[in-house]
Amino acid sequence: MGKEQRSEEEQRSEEENSRERIQEFGDGTLENSASQNRIYLLSVIGEIEGHDCLSSSTKTTKYEHVLPRLAEIEDADDVDGVLLLLNTIGGDVESGLAIAEMVSSLSKPTVSLVLGGSHSIGVPLAVSTDYSFIVPSGTMVIHPVRLNGMVIGAQQTYDYFKQMQDRITNFIEKNSRARKEDLEKMMMNTSMLSKDLGTVLVGEEAVAAGLIDEVGGISQAMKKIHELIDCGKEDVLV
Repeated sequence: MGKEQRSEEEQRSEEENSRERIQEFGDGTLENSASQNRIYLLSVIGEIEGHDCLSSSTKTTKYEHVLPRLAEIEDADDVDGVLLLLNTIGGDVESGLAIAEMVSSLSKPTVSLVLGGSHSIGVPLAVSTDYSFIVPSGTMVIHPVRLNGMVIGAQQTYDYFKQMQDRITNFIEKNSRARKEDLEKMMMNTSMLSKDLGTVLVGEEAVAAGLIDEVGGISQAMKKIHELIDCGKEDVLV
């Protein structure tokens, strides 16, 4: 069997693996034949699942799948950058922050694209990349931390709520142009949501608030990730 045949078989195998990963996990690897850039496509959809399993009828992103994948991406020589697609209602705070921290600490170029929505703990995920986009109709919901189940009405409980909220706002402030004071005002807004506190930002409003860098879609996001990868390669050559 010649080298050309082997390469064709390897290519077919990679394509099949990519299709399987997209079907199973919603991610895969994209390769541009002109630039030779390999981009890992990672999606965060539905609800971010924490330590408790959600029902089988709920669309979820499982952090125990995403964290090892991000470690693989960081260690992979054949991955040049990451495109993060977001359409999430939020979910578990600890798990969402864990994913956001790993994305922000990747040494490879990263770009996020908010499609549909990136609510609650999805906001830190959206700002965790080197550059971020939101489609014109995309939304971001900023609201205070909530807890399900029994809550003990003691000062320690409120202190814990404040600590957790500070972790979120500090991360957002560090990774975007938004100020912590403005974020807290948006969280405590009583005029927008009928059954909750918070603020809904649509498209350009998220950019104006300093959370997102630019309004755009998949073509702009792809162009940007290639641009960041090429700039990194030029720096290495210099």
